[in-house]
Amino acid sequence: EVQLVESGGGLVQAGGSLRLSCAASGFTFDDYAIGWFRQAPGKEREGVSCITSSGRRTYYADSVKGRFTISSDNAKNTVYLQMNSLKPEDTAVYYCAATDAVLLRLWPFPNAYNYWGQGTQVTVSS
Repeated sequence: EVQLVESGGGLVQAGGSLRLSCAASGFTFDDYAIGWFRQAPGKEREGVSCITSSGRRTYYADSVKGRFTISSDNAKNTVYLQMNSLKPEDTAVYYCAATDAVLLRLWPFPNAYNYWGQGTQVTVSS
């Protein structure tokens, strides 16, 4: 059974940091790219970051560049999203997703992904 389990969300003040984790199981982790998405109330789900299956290429939304860092530990089948300098507008439910497709410019599109986690809430207070 394919599973993606996010953890690490919580409540933090503006300027603070959080590290999200996405633990994967049930598929060949090395063959999949992992993306992070977020969805705020009343808004569409948006791509935040992505790391390719090789781990050599990473992508970021303009809104998080320089503040968020994605990384992977293939030995643990886990992808991390380090979020620094958090802003109230980063408040959302954060999801990780997996795909075996070659993404390139498609990485921010939810339809490009096969599997999804349940999400973890991130709340940034001002």
